[in-house]
Amino acid sequence: HFLTHITFSIITKIATMSHLAFLSLIFTIFISTSNAISQCNGPCKTLDDCDGQLICINGKCNDDPNVGTKICKNNPPSVPFPPPPPPTTTNTCRPFGTVNCNGIHPIYRCSPPVTSLTPAQLTLNEFDIGKSCDGKYHNNNERIVALSTGWFAGRSRCGKMILIRANNGKTVTAKVVDECDSTMGCDAEHAFQSPCKNNIVDGSIAVWRALGLDTNLDNVTVTWSMV
Repeated sequence: HFLTHITFSIITKIATMSHLAFLSLIFTIFISTSNAISQCNGPCKTLDDCDGQLICINGKCNDDPNVGTKICKNNPPSVPFPPPPPPTTTNTCRPFGTVNCNGIHPIYRCSPPVTSLTPAQLTLNEFDIGKSCDGKYHNNNERIVALSTGWFAGRSRCGKMILIRANNGKTVTAKVVDECDSTMGCDAEHAFQSPCKNNIVDGSIAVWRALGLDTNLDNVTVTWSMV
């Protein structure tokens, strides 16, 4: 019986040690698989987190500059292409001829494209003479404008409101009531004046004053858009 008891004890200890060894093996495998090895630009905290000759630099696995490896340079990570930029507006407007009075002047049927910030030259106009495109008489105390032929767009902008922005930061809304003719000039119908340029916003004195501009100037650079 004594030998039987010793034998049983030895067998029990061996079984216990085997069980502990098995648990230790399972734990080692779990630890090794939980600490995944990172490739180029993969996340890391220590050198052991990176594969092969890679080292951990600023939280990412990369080539060791002291060794001179070029593993990551030869296999750069895929980076998604950035979205394409919005299409730009191209000014394709060209003169279709010229007229001659006090110099050669181009004539246009078109104007530069209208955008949310359309560059233009603001000029000063007299509106106390004659009916406007809306069939009404207007005066210079109203905030009104005439647009170059291309922007007037066959009267389609007659009566519409536009927003004008001066370089001093001031803005004003004004009503379109006439066309500044870019197609003709230098004749009796136009009082022998040169044709309007194709980028003109011809404003009343009320528009100029609302923008805080010097009315002694011939023209001022502004931007405009539809309201």
